[in-house]
Amino acid sequence: MLDDKSRAWIKLARAKIPDALKRSVLERCPDPQEALRFDLKSLNTRSRRSRVLSRNLLALVDQQDIAQDVDWCSRPQRSVIGLTDHLFPSHLKEISCPPIAIFCEGDQKLLSQQMIAMVGSRNPTPGGLKIAEEMAAVVSSAGFTVVSGLAIGIDTVAHAGALSASGSTIGVCATGLDRVYPRQNTKLARDIVDKGVLISEFPVGTPVRKHHFPRRNRMISGLAVATVVVEAAIRSGSLITAGFAADQGREVFAVPGSVYSPVSRGTHHLIRDGACLVESGDQILEALGGFNSNFSNQNQRQKPPQWSIKILSAIDFTPTSVDQIAERSGLTISEICAMLIRMECEKLIASGSGGYIRLV
Repeated sequence: MLDDKSRAWIKLARAKIPDALKRSVLERCPDPQEALRFDLKSLNTRSRRSRVLSRNLLALVDQQDIAQDVDWCSRPQRSVIGLTDHLFPSHLKEISCPPIAIFCEGDQKLLSQQMIAMVGSRNPTPGGLKIAEEMAAVVSSAGFTVVSGLAIGIDTVAHAGALSASGSTIGVCATGLDRVYPRQNTKLARDIVDKGVLISEFPVGTPVRKHHFPRRNRMISGLAVATVVVEAAIRSGSLITAGFAADQGREVFAVPGSVYSPVSRGTHHLIRDGACLVESGDQILEALGGFNSNFSNQNQRQKPPQWSIKILSAIDFTPTSVDQIAERSGLTISEICAMLIRMECEKLIASGSGGYIRLV
């Protein structure tokens, strides 16, 4: 059964008043139950919503909304943590506009761990997917919890990379936790609940809304000591996350890519603006002051086998056609095609629109 303090946090989160006013109340009354009874008229604010200040926060709550939150939070592995609670993530508490409360499903103890955020394109290249998964596995094996936004693309493999290394990961959602967005990541969300934690500042029943994603992004960066961007277009939401991280005084890392790739323009922009260029998980850890990685080096930049070198040297990190490979290597098309299948199985290359892409 949900305790009175948790119920109070739910009511504070649901109260129909700007969060800035709620934070002002909590500065005066850190206890959520007392905060609900606080006389709002004493705030002496010039808010355009000043008419609500004739009441306390408890009078601004829809009891029907509260009932569904209480029902959701009463089930195993679920909880709500408020801004002044000792379990509230310390780094998130430091940002300028922290959420009033966060809803959790999974292992909430992970919120006290050191975290690294990893974000990037929803339309990444095969090389981008590979390096993101490798980096997530390395930093996770070193003891960091990987934070991302559960989106398709780089976010997905960041979560998966941490889990594959038996590490921990946190998924930050832009909806209520009673729904998964995007739906393609429903299984991943279940895996995160089993081995990590899903969190959201949005109460149960909150649908997908465009203006919620920037709020989710500032929460991703706010949780972490550093944010890593792996592939991003010039108008990517990942650049918003990186901007939040910089404003919050956190480290920003960016992975370079091909100058011909649209999803590298954003990361190159970050590097020009002072983000730290990184090419591996170990470089992230070194920049953060050392590491204790036990992750097998075979998963990082493995040395290609001798038999593959002739063809591999003919393939670019951008799409390369079979005709180009034949021209550069001097081999026949039939010889090349047989070897390409084997190389793709060994994850030395990936096939995509326009040809084959080198991964190592």
